[in-house]
Amino acid sequence: MLTVSELRKDFAAVRAVDGVSFQVRRGEIFGLLGPNGAGKSTTIRMILRILLPDAGTVLYDGRPFSDRVRNVLGYLPEERGLYRKSKLLDAVLYFAELRGMERGAARAAAFAWLGRFGLLDAAGRRVEELSKGNQQKVQFITAVLHDPALVILDEPFSGLDPVNQILFKDIFLELKQRGKAVVFSTHQMEQAEKLCDQICLINRGTVVLEGSLRDVKRSRGANTVHLGFDGDGGFLQSLPGVRRVILYGNSAELELEDGASPRALLAAAVERMDVRRFEVQEPSLQSIFLQTVGGAPAVLPGGAEA
Repeated sequence: MLTVSELRKDFAAVRAVDGVSFQVRRGEIFGLLGPNGAGKSTTIRMILRILLPDAGTVLYDGRPFSDRVRNVLGYLPEERGLYRKSKLLDAVLYFAELRGMERGAARAAAFAWLGRFGLLDAAGRRVEELSKGNQQKVQFITAVLHDPALVILDEPFSGLDPVNQILFKDIFLELKQRGKAVVFSTHQMEQAEKLCDQICLINRGTVVLEGSLRDVKRSRGANTVHLGFDGDGGFLQSLPGVRRVILYGNSAELELEDGASPRALLAAAVERMDVRRFEVQEPSLQSIFLQTVGGAPAVLPGGAEA
């Protein structure tokens, strides 16, 4: 469906995107991943021709990506794109009509989506009166109201509480089941791991990892221990055979050295803490992200470092 080949973009002396390539197919969820400032949003804007690339091509169903295509897909920008003084329903209908929807069909679809998101009672309120999370929900509605085959979402979970993150996740999976293609950018690896069929990890404008999530995880082996415990896990990094620890309060992910014994690790751990869970698995996407991008702390939120 979507083929991105060797995109490049320079801003003055800075190369923001350097040779980014990937493919997105119908019926899959594709994650464009990377740390803040990696080039994700610039890549999306070039795909949509909001920015023109300095080099590279974008094809939709084998044809050059045109303004006509851009007007029939769904797009949720990272920054708020709603008219703050408009009433919620008016804003949704305005975007629907820009996409070519007949007003009656647009109203019916709008009320259905507003009901799903619990926003029917707010239909007459101004956008600026809504919370950031509800504004994000309205923007998402404008992206999918016209039933596009391809939906591109830039940081869609921004401003959402855990309940609404689950709601978004369920809708993404429904779109996939209906044969739609969903592309979303994020630096939240937990969400990407739950949702993505394919990923493309960008760092400093360059693709550093790409492929199916399953293959990416398998390629990193099964030498990772997921540990749940009561007590202080600060000593885990000093245990023999432990290469790296990602500590989240009372749980941890430990990458073991080649040939290290998980049984020996378990024996050492139970001497100093109450172990509630001990599993040898493939590494998490969070761990792969940190290994690949580098420069991140070994202790994450819930541990000793920020």
